[in-house]
Amino acid sequence: MIQIEKTSYHNWQNCYQASNSHLSMTITADVGPRILHFGIPGRPNILYEDDNQLGLTGGDEWRAYGGHRFWIAPENDRTYFPDNHPVEVDKQPDGLLLIPPLEDSTGFQKTIQIKFFPNYPHAKIIHTLSNRSNHPSSAAPWALTVMTSGGVAILPHSPRSDWPGKLTAQNTLSLWSYTDLSDPRWMLGQRYILLRQTSDDLKPQKIGMFNTEGWVAYFVNGLLFIKFYPTTPDCGYPDLNSNLETWTNNAFLELESLGPLVQMRPDQTITHVEDWFLFSDIPEIKTETDVDQSVLPLVAQCQSVLAST
Repeated sequence: MIQIEKTSYHNWQNCYQASNSHLSMTITADVGPRILHFGIPGRPNILYEDDNQLGLTGGDEWRAYGGHRFWIAPENDRTYFPDNHPVEVDKQPDGLLLIPPLEDSTGFQKTIQIKFFPNYPHAKIIHTLSNRSNHPSSAAPWALTVMTSGGVAILPHSPRSDWPGKLTAQNTLSLWSYTDLSDPRWMLGQRYILLRQTSDDLKPQKIGMFNTEGWVAYFVNGLLFIKFYPTTPDCGYPDLNSNLETWTNNAFLELESLGPLVQMRPDQTITHVEDWFLFSDIPEIKTETDVDQSVLPLVAQCQSVLAST
């Protein structure tokens, strides 16, 4: 059974905590929409929070705040619409619907719907993007989950095979001008890419890829966060066809999934769905073998759950 209660959180007075025996989530209605806290009851928040911005409201400057946010790709000035104003919250039997104001400068309306499931540590996050302007606009939904420090991101490669089993290219890797694959935070393996978040390197790192596996994970302090997202080949995605991206600096790490890039007609609506899972008491993840042993069995369990819902 899900419980939803009004609460305050870090000097934001209008917040909601949704929880059941498996998961706890806190959102604020003072700005956003932002999911500020996601965790197992009694365990630490797995999401990053910017201590210098918690509790702030209003103004025209875009703020990171932390937590999970909903952006519009490709990245440009439109992306940084300042979501600093109150959000309408509709309490529903299985979760919450978050409705921010119409973005007057972009013409887009966003919503985030959150659904909890009673029998598994599973939440569904439905991102809806609507073009409310009078002209077509090219856009893709972009869901960014900002993870707390000290962990490691796990990005699976598409299935591997020995030469000459498959002679055509299998997947892509998009690099930014500041990407440095010699940085020791990267581990470029045969089956996975690992990116470690550390506090001792100020230089950001980022990659993107078209990922056919449809999942990405983050391990930190015995907790394992896995999120699933749609994979639709041949649709065309932002950033050289990337449906999955990760970015890190010395404070946090982002797991980012993207939907296809669409020329949206006036009043057209598109959705982008993520499924979140969170597990505890996971052994340290340092190598590809660790991923095979500790992560893949849970990925398979999650896939079974998704297939049955």
